[in-house]
Amino acid sequence: MYNIAIRLYKLGAKTASLFSKKVKTMLKGQQDCFEVLRTKIDPNRHYLWFHAASLGEFEQGRPLMERMRQEYPSYGILLTFFSPSGYEVRKNYEGADVICYLPFDTPSNVRRFLDLAHPCMAFFIKYEFWKNYLDELHNRNIPVYSVSSIFRAEQVFFKPYGKGYAGVLRNFNHLFVQNDVSKDLLRGIGVTNVTVAGDTRFDRVLQIREQAKELPLVEAFRQNKLTFVAGSSWQPDEDLFIDYFNRHPEVRLIIAPHVIGEDHLQQIIGKIKGKVVRYTQATADNVLEARCLIIDCFGLLSSIYKYGEIAYIGGGFGSGIHNTVEAAVYGIPVIFGPNYQRFMEAKDLIACGGGFSINDNNDLNPLLDKLLSDSSYLQESGQKAGAYVHSRAGATDIILMHLKGSCQK
Repeated sequence: MYNIAIRLYKLGAKTASLFSKKVKTMLKGQQDCFEVLRTKIDPNRHYLWFHAASLGEFEQGRPLMERMRQEYPSYGILLTFFSPSGYEVRKNYEGADVICYLPFDTPSNVRRFLDLAHPCMAFFIKYEFWKNYLDELHNRNIPVYSVSSIFRAEQVFFKPYGKGYAGVLRNFNHLFVQNDVSKDLLRGIGVTNVTVAGDTRFDRVLQIREQAKELPLVEAFRQNKLTFVAGSSWQPDEDLFIDYFNRHPEVRLIIAPHVIGEDHLQQIIGKIKGKVVRYTQATADNVLEARCLIIDCFGLLSSIYKYGEIAYIGGGFGSGIHNTVEAAVYGIPVIFGPNYQRFMEAKDLIACGGGFSINDNNDLNPLLDKLLSDSSYLQESGQKAGAYVHSRAGATDIILMHLKGSCQK
């Protein structure tokens, strides 16, 4: 049944590629991956294989990847992606020796991929549970680990009809999970080779904070005024906070929308009262006249949060919120929409008082009124958010301690 589902998925992707440039790019990358492996893999070298579905999972696994490279420099690093949003952004990442797409999980693709890549160890980040890859890695006695995975009772593994598929988890030599709930769920289906290590993403955001870029134009835009940063925002998010800030011109507003297409940017600009400047068009002079700065390029958001006193994280009115800890690491409170239940860190931030979920303006307006008028409350909320991130660091060290001895320097 699984192989039939994969073939149907592949057929659906081929059909979708007729209408989607992103899917077409993915399929082309999968076709090219075997040639990449054939020409770039050194048959005389051992490789550590890291697989990340997309950019978010890459950032999550990056601290472990970089520490493994540092401590075991004789090993090569093979990095694979499934989504173009990961590969196209990180295809020139200098921390890996070989980077390519991962082909669909069909038995023939799996055998061909592993024959060419011949990894000595594999790491699947968070939600990657490809049955044929995991079965074949197990059959070839290649150690494979799940990193920063998190499990919930509603997942297929824990349903009566999912018992067959749950067997795929036994292929992992070890699972490094984020919380005790995940460990307990796995124990319930007989998977006990589990360690609660936490989430390597906390290690990553602390690295990012240390390496944050200095952005003089953003600093000039702030003019020492209280600044609200909206990151990865979508239209429903923007409708809420723009309405508020149109009535509070004393506050500086920075918007880094998730979609930076021209149509969406013009929609945002049309909703804002007052002068708006796009970052790619900003100068030392025109930012001083603006009350809203729109970040219309990629790669700056993680640094821009350090210029804010309050952060809003988009996506909570859609499929789910984006990265909250990327902002919280700077010691500022974070606000997000109602669809956050799948994200442990969002629930933790709410519990500690560093995060806030809102459903509409009836929630957002009084919350912002309090944060803007009560400096002690603003400061305390931010401190709680920052302390939470620092308290969850260390997952990479836990994993490395467990792996000690598996690799030889």
